[in-house]
Amino acid sequence: MQKRSILIVKTGSALPVAKSRFGDFEDWFARTIGVHRFSWKTIDVEHGGILPERDAMKEYSGVIITGSGAMVSHRLDWSERTARWLADVVTADALPVLGVCYGHQLLAHALGGRVGPNPHGRRIGTRSVEIVDRHDALLGELAPQTRFHVTHEEVVLEKPSDAVLVARADGDGLHALRLGPRAWGVQFHPEFSADIMRCYIEARAEAIDAEGLDSRALLQAVEQTPAGSRVLGNFADLCEAAVPLAAS
Repeated sequence: MQKRSILIVKTGSALPVAKSRFGDFEDWFARTIGVHRFSWKTIDVEHGGILPERDAMKEYSGVIITGSGAMVSHRLDWSERTARWLADVVTADALPVLGVCYGHQLLAHALGGRVGPNPHGRRIGTRSVEIVDRHDALLGELAPQTRFHVTHEEVVLEKPSDAVLVARADGDGLHALRLGPRAWGVQFHPEFSADIMRCYIEARAEAIDAEGLDSRALLQAVEQTPAGSRVLGNFADLCEAAVPLAAS
């Protein structure tokens, strides 16, 4: 039986210091879900990678959209092209889709939501997220208050009209959304380990402190977030259960 495949839509790269120590975004997703559980294909859209036409999607069982150092609100050409592709994939309900951080914002933008700088400022570190939809297939089984790693400056300010709120956080009321029957966006980083989170805080300590936050306190508050692995495991289960596009 042919191994199922997950397509990673790469919208950016990890910070250089994190990349040198831990690999890049696509490596973190594959390691957390299981390198050998799926075949993995990465398309780097930030650097001109071409996304597959709809009839070529039959080889995939799921799509993950990564984080990025770019800003969705800047509407860069590659980002807008990716948004149009994502809107088509989600509208067709062809397969499960998960957007993370920038991917979450890009999905919301693609489907009619509004993204911009967080009025409450940068969010970084290990933070509590409130799961509000207890029946959601991706997040519903988690504790009502669950800890995740975050690092972002922009957020979804208005959700698409048909999107369902799944989770919220302090200063970010639209922290996770269900954007279609099998499409989600999450602002947190389920692929981050505690070591990766510490690396990000250390790398950005000067900017963090300049903005009135306390990088040392944020470092001390970093903890393991096993719920991240559970979220990606749930998504992997949905991908394995998905009917291939060619058979639908």
